[in-house]
Amino acid sequence: MMEASTDRGMVMADDGFSDEERMLLDLVERFVDEQLMPLERVVLAREAAGQPLELTEEEERPLLDLCRTTGLWALDAPEEVGGAALPPRVMLAIHERLARTITPFQFPPDSPNLHMLMEVATPEQREKYMEPYAQGIAKSAMAISEPEAGSDPAAMRTRAVADGDHWVINGRKIWVSRVPSADFSILMAATDPALGARGGITAFIVDKGTPGFEVEREIPMLGGLRTYELRIDNLRLHDRQRLGEVGQGFAPMQTRLTVRRLEIGARSVGMASRALSMMCQHVQQREVFGQLLADRQAVQWWIADAATKIHATRLMVRDAAAKASRGEDIRTEASMLKVFATEMAAEVVDHAMQSFGALGMTREMPFGVLAARLRMSRIYEGPSEVHRMVVARRAIRQYGGS
Repeated sequence: MMEASTDRGMVMADDGFSDEERMLLDLVERFVDEQLMPLERVVLAREAAGQPLELTEEEERPLLDLCRTTGLWALDAPEEVGGAALPPRVMLAIHERLARTITPFQFPPDSPNLHMLMEVATPEQREKYMEPYAQGIAKSAMAISEPEAGSDPAAMRTRAVADGDHWVINGRKIWVSRVPSADFSILMAATDPALGARGGITAFIVDKGTPGFEVEREIPMLGGLRTYELRIDNLRLHDRQRLGEVGQGFAPMQTRLTVRRLEIGARSVGMASRALSMMCQHVQQREVFGQLLADRQAVQWWIADAATKIHATRLMVRDAAAKASRGEDIRTEASMLKVFATEMAAEVVDHAMQSFGALGMTREMPFGVLAARLRMSRIYEGPSEVHRMVVARRAIRQYGGS
């Protein structure tokens, strides 16, 4: 059971966009409404049956073809590889719109890995990996987390040891998304464990099918998603597969994480806007004990708080995007945004589910998937507690001086 998409007004009140940018955002809106929303019934039924919440190749192919004909690809890739080089504020507005639907689809390529490649790839790597990736021809994965290291890069145990002009890598990675379909993966490994994040972590590019880079198991996640645990056993890579300088992998990895954290903020706004729209439509139709839910003060306060917090979060997204465009260090803003946005959206979705009563608990509605995605967002790309710790440390330095 799906509602008609009438929540455009919640995401269209954007300031500071040029006419050309507004036309692009309108195109994205139409793509979401006309191409992705109709697929929700199919993917929800798939998830309810215990299957992965993903599109089949037959479903995804015409969407990718349409992206190419309409220009909805390589949006933030450099112009020299055929990209549009869109600034962060436009890209984040696009992510907000895409997140209104639970249909799992992204305009190619996935931006965070692209930005890491843009920062440190050699000319050879740009031609072999970044260009086909930017053009949506190749897919990638990122292997950072480990079973025992968690969010602490200093505890990374996957070890890369130099052997002439090669590296031999051993270890394990976990919570890696999309690796079975990835044409290449970016692998983080410790080259000097004593230095940790300050000069001891190096990035490598691993081609699909390279011996020693094996999927150990598939891990079902909330909301029909899948991640993977990897076993890295005497993986042998030529030094030309090294991404960036030896020991200097942490900084470009942080760039990649910051991009993803801003996307999570923008996508949280999109998910919350979808939930608020559904709630506002429903409470004007549902009568309980002789009174519309829309006339109940508790429900009105849910709606007022949701609209206010969505507005505040969107402003946080825009502020971070503006600072990113100016080349400022936005790690603190990214941490603030990730915590605030995910918790805000989780609250809005929960209230929307409550307003629907038992219907909100069904797998015929998108709320369960939205709630699961938001719950996971409080863990991946750094759990909320770690981000709060980071923000607190910086706030103490800023405000705690005499």
